[in-house]
Amino acid sequence: MSFDTPSGTRGTRQPGRAVKWFNKWSMRRIRRKGGAKLMGMDALVLTTVGRKSGEPRSTPVAWFPSENGGWLIVASAAGAAKNPAWYYNLAAHPDRVRVEIGSVTTNVVAVQLQGEEREKAWRQITTTMPRFAEYQVKTDRELPIIRLTPRSLN
Repeated sequence: MSFDTPSGTRGTRQPGRAVKWFNKWSMRRIRRKGGAKLMGMDALVLTTVGRKSGEPRSTPVAWFPSENGGWLIVASAAGAAKNPAWYYNLAAHPDRVRVEIGSVTTNVVAVQLQGEEREKAWRQITTTMPRFAEYQVKTDRELPIIRLTPRSLN
């Protein structure tokens, strides 16, 4: 499955400087506390490889349980017109991804869900956390859903 969701033409602005500070604080908390809830959601630290720089890039993201012990994440950017930068990093290097929850680091493979599989995951996500449905209303791009599967299960 390919990473093929284009940017939209409308949506909220991309997160700014205050969000970057909050993300750094959140990542320290997730790593220190063995996982954490951020804004009421389970969160993990996602580390990708920069598509242009080749450097590791980390960000906190909300996650939802997936089959086989994996995680589902949504490239929502809170309803921004553009996909978050980490989405493009995943697209460039879907097999060079790490997830951290507390002191546990897991190498994963990222796959963007499509079709019925995406719809099933979307129902699960929006039932658990309705805020994602609100994000979808803010933008005209379809919010990508990514399944992260531990490499040992592939």
